[in-house]
Amino acid sequence: MSLRTLSVKAFLFLGLCQVGRRGLASAPELTEQPKKIAVVGAGIGGTAAAYFLRQEFGPAVRIDVYEAGTVGGRLATENIGGYEYESGGSVIHPLNLHMKHFVDKLGLSQRADVPSRMAIFDGKELTFEESEWFIVNVLRMLWRYGLNFLRMHLWVESILDKFMRIYQYQQFGHCFTSVERLLHAMGGDSFLTLLNNTLEETMLANGFSQAFINDIVTPITRVNYGQSVRLPGFVGAVSLAGADSGLWAVDGGNKRVCSGLLYHSKAELIPARVTAVSVKTRPAKHGAVATFYEVNYVGESGPAHSLYDIVIVATPLHQDLSDISFSGISPPISSHFPGRYHQTVATLVLGQLNVSYLGTEQKPSDFTFSDILTTDSKALAINSLSSLDPAHMPPNYRQQPASQTKVWKVFSHGPLSELQLQELFLSREQVRERRWLAYPNYRTPQRRIPPFILHDRLFYLSAIDWAASAMEMSAIAARNTALLAHHRWYSQTDKVDQEDLHTRLRGEL
Repeated sequence: MSLRTLSVKAFLFLGLCQVGRRGLASAPELTEQPKKIAVVGAGIGGTAAAYFLRQEFGPAVRIDVYEAGTVGGRLATENIGGYEYESGGSVIHPLNLHMKHFVDKLGLSQRADVPSRMAIFDGKELTFEESEWFIVNVLRMLWRYGLNFLRMHLWVESILDKFMRIYQYQQFGHCFTSVERLLHAMGGDSFLTLLNNTLEETMLANGFSQAFINDIVTPITRVNYGQSVRLPGFVGAVSLAGADSGLWAVDGGNKRVCSGLLYHSKAELIPARVTAVSVKTRPAKHGAVATFYEVNYVGESGPAHSLYDIVIVATPLHQDLSDISFSGISPPISSHFPGRYHQTVATLVLGQLNVSYLGTEQKPSDFTFSDILTTDSKALAINSLSSLDPAHMPPNYRQQPASQTKVWKVFSHGPLSELQLQELFLSREQVRERRWLAYPNYRTPQRRIPPFILHDRLFYLSAIDWAASAMEMSAIAARNTALLAHHRWYSQTDKVDQEDLHTRLRGEL
């Protein structure tokens, strides 16, 4: 990575730290501000939306965040053996500038780094074992796959360089009405092509070998999205970026970002399940008619409703995930968009691993691999197997070999049977199972992605999931919808769907 690239990224990050000043400064003084805004969902998308809405509309507006479950959504931890362990979204890329900004703004810190080693399992044996020595890993990759590994790094880096443009757009208050327009602003037609071609097709067209894709790329997509390389190229590239070096997590658990954003936004958390959103009209001053959104919900005290000027839905409007109905809206909005979310089961086990299951002859005391990825084999019941470190590490913490009892996380498509657990572990002291509908069941060609704008001042943040589901993608969508809400409220169109910002800035430089 060049010094110029690093300097541009540093500039963007500094700009993000000042982004709140831009929001308030851009509000027209003569237009009445909204009085109430609702956000449905308190995951990373919903809480980030509340944070950005506060920046855009100032301290006077009331922001209500509805959440039927726990704050954090797909960011969650489980308590095992007296320590908290990540059971949901667990890693953050070093170029995720929104997440870095959140952690700095909220006074959080990164969790201490613990060295780890990876191996790949094909159902019979370990086909690749990462060495402690970087040069050894490079030589092994060169011997087996030629320059494929280096070329993959450069390919992902070129996509990330285009991806970084979105921070520049958002720093200057630009937003987009659809996911496709947002992606096109980042990477032009090439990003839209990535939406509709599989990762496998894309990589083969770029000269990668089938053996490298099967042996190395597939295990990465299986651990990150539970799916093969036949998922779309864009989400596949996001998955490969998730295998990069420098990944980090928040000390104490990534979900702390959500609770911190909620507190910092001074939003009101309403523990309730939203059941319906409808359009209501009331007489306004000077004979005009004012339009509001009525949010119906069921809380601890039973059914209730409240009126809002703006509503942002930050939970997936898909089958098995939401039953929100919409009425009084033209054209009508379906309560369920096409497509389904993919089930991944995370099973956390405090126990002793049966290393012979992995076809290795190593003694358990010598087995120090912390991440076991898997190839696409029908015989495999698991997608990955990882040794977990606590979300907050005690002093002098160090990873233990497989001969010791420790916490393992197993990703699988379905719940593990008793027989499967017996094959994986010699002993089990505690077992925690969590079933996630964490990301879409990706297919190509990509169905029409749901829009960010459902109605005049009704927005759908979770549309971004269908491009790629990740913490930073949700944060980007949160910033985008907050800007959309601001610009549409004040009838500002000069910063909506304008894609030439980076060209103009490059000309000025």
